[in-house]
Amino acid sequence: MSRQGRYAGRVFINCPFDARYAPLFHAIVFAILDCGFTPRSALELQDGSQARIEKILNIIGNCMFSVHDLSRTTLDEATGLPRFNMPFELGIFLGAKKFGDGKHKQKNALILDTEQYRYQAFLSDIAGHDIRAHHDDSDQVICIIRDWLDTASNRKTIPSGSVICERYKSFQQDLPTICADARLNLAELTYGDYLYAAGQWLKQTT
Repeated sequence: MSRQGRYAGRVFINCPFDARYAPLFHAIVFAILDCGFTPRSALELQDGSQARIEKILNIIGNCMFSVHDLSRTTLDEATGLPRFNMPFELGIFLGAKKFGDGKHKQKNALILDTEQYRYQAFLSDIAGHDIRAHHDDSDQVICIIRDWLDTASNRKTIPSGSVICERYKSFQQDLPTICADARLNLAELTYGDYLYAAGQWLKQTT
């Protein structure tokens, strides 16, 4: 595959990584894989010699598509301060599209939130963008991801959202067995482990 082809097949995921968000994150990763794309996340990088922002910039530079979930832009219970990592990384992606050359002009972002207009209370500058609401529901976020990639990529090989939802449920049922066969502890799965498990399942069932 050409470098341009790889670029057009990658999706940067900008979302929270806390345990409460994990069900949505896992659903997003699976949906991207089942649509035939490669998910990219800051979680895949473990190079302690490189600053986190440099890792994120490199991933954004290598991805045509990105998913940005603003639903956890709330006050942190411990500090009382807002969490702005997700809006910040969205701004970087939009800036790359606006001011970048060549392939970066093709960048396409999906912006998610719990409710469609909640963002107006803290990020009014993105008014006019099509914000999609997932209501913290895995099935909804899968269908949103699917429909967006189907339209944005113009691919004709992407399954329907309902099909991916059913496949995701089957994968979740099979995941403990996959982990046992690979000598992985389900409770200790890293991002790389989860990608491996989902990728293996999709290869065997597609």
